[in-house]
Amino acid sequence: MKLLNNLLTAFLFSIPLFGQAQNPVQYNTADPNQDFYEDYLSFRSDEPGKTRVDIFVQVPYTRIQFVKTDEGFSGSYMVTISVFDEEKEKLILEKSWVEKINSKEFEQTTSKNNFNLSLRSVVLEPGKYLVRSALEDVDSKKSAVKEDLITVKNMVDDFSLSDIMLIARQTVVNGNNKIVPNVSKNVAMQNEEEGLQFFFEIYSNSPKQISIEYSLIEGSEEAIKKDTVTRNIDSGKTQIFHTMNNLQLGMGEYLIKADVLDNSENTIGSTEKSFISRWIGVPSTIRDIDKAVDEMVYIASGGELSDIKDAKSKEEKLHQFLDFWKKKDPTPQTEDNPVFEEYYRRVEYTNKNFSHYIEGWRTDRGMVFIILGSPNNVDRHPFDYDSKPYEVWEYYELNKYFVFVDETGFGDYRLSTPLYGDFYRYR
Repeated sequence: MKLLNNLLTAFLFSIPLFGQAQNPVQYNTADPNQDFYEDYLSFRSDEPGKTRVDIFVQVPYTRIQFVKTDEGFSGSYMVTISVFDEEKEKLILEKSWVEKINSKEFEQTTSKNNFNLSLRSVVLEPGKYLVRSALEDVDSKKSAVKEDLITVKNMVDDFSLSDIMLIARQTVVNGNNKIVPNVSKNVAMQNEEEGLQFFFEIYSNSPKQISIEYSLIEGSEEAIKKDTVTRNIDSGKTQIFHTMNNLQLGMGEYLIKADVLDNSENTIGSTEKSFISRWIGVPSTIRDIDKAVDEMVYIASGGELSDIKDAKSKEEKLHQFLDFWKKKDPTPQTEDNPVFEEYYRRVEYTNKNFSHYIEGWRTDRGMVFIILGSPNNVDRHPFDYDSKPYEVWEYYELNKYFVFVDETGFGDYRLSTPLYGDFYRYR
C-alpha cells in the first residue's frame, strides 16, 4: 500500500529526530503480534559529561483499541519509561506521554503492516541502566511491560562514536536525508540488491582522515562480509550512512560492527548493533531452522520430520520446511499463513512461561498449550496444605480438563493423564 504523504519520518539534521506519528507506518518486517518494540540509542549531548539517549517506541496498530468517531477511528495509548540503576535499586528518572492515532479508514486500523512510532530523549551519565518501558491502551486498559539492560556510551572523549541506528526506509527530500528507523531490529530483505542500511555519528575534536571497516558477523562466527571506506571528517559531528549490499542472509542473529582506524591503522573507535534476520512469510520468532523443525513435533508426523531433518543442505531443509507449512495454509490466496503464525506464537508463549530446566515447548503444559491453545480457565493451587502444587486447565468447547501436578516442588508440572487419540493433534 502506498505510504501516506505525511508518513512519520526523521530529519537527521534537526533535533529531535522526528515527532510523533499521526499516520500508519507501513515499512516494517516486525511481528504484529508483539505488544510493542523499543530501542535505545546513545548520541552526544550538549550537556558536559552526559549522553543523550533517544528512546524509540513502536506499537503495531493490532495492539491498539480503536473507537468510531465522527472523523473516522481513533486510538490512544500511554507510554511510561522508567530508568533505574543497574541493580534496579534507585529510580533515576521517569517519563510518560500519550500517543493519539486517527484514521479515516477502518482497514488501516486492522492492518498488520501499520505501526505508530514515537521518540523521546533523556540525558544520562555514561554507564549501565535498567530501563522499564510500560504500555497501556487508554480505552481497553490492556498493558504490557518490558525491561532492558542498556549501556549508555561515553561521548566526552576527543573521538567517539554513537550507537548504530538500523534504517527501515531512507529517501532524499530537498537534499536532506529522510529516514525511518528499524526499531524492531528485524531485517527481511526481498533480494540482495536492497542491502542493509544503517547510520551512526562520529564526534571528533579535530579534522581527520580515517578508514571505516564494516563487518557483518553471523552468530559468534567470523565476519562473513567486510566493507572498507576511507574519508575525511571535520571537527565536531559527522553523520555516516552506509549500505552493505549483495548480502545473502539466513535466518538468525547477526551483528553489524563499524571499526574506525587512523592513518596508522590503529582502531580509535568502534560501535556495533545486533539484529535478527528473518524471511518474508516466516514468523519473526523463528531464528534457528533446526530448532524450529524440532518444535514441529506436535503437528508433523515422524516421517515428515525425518524428511526435513535429513535434507542434504540448509537450503533444501528450509525449502522443505516452508513447503510443509504452505500445505497447512488455510488461506493460500493471501500472504498470511495463520496456522504457521499461530503455531509458533504458541511455541514462543510456552518458552516464556513454562521453561525451567528444559524449554517450555518440551514440558507437559507446553505440549497441551501448543496442541490445544489457551485454556478457557486455569485453576491454580500452588499452596494447598494437603496436596502438592497443581493446576487444572479447562477447555469448555472440548468438554475436557487437564490436571498438572508439580511432584518435585520446582515448577515441573506433569500431566496426570496423558493426551491420547484425537486430542494428540494440533488444533
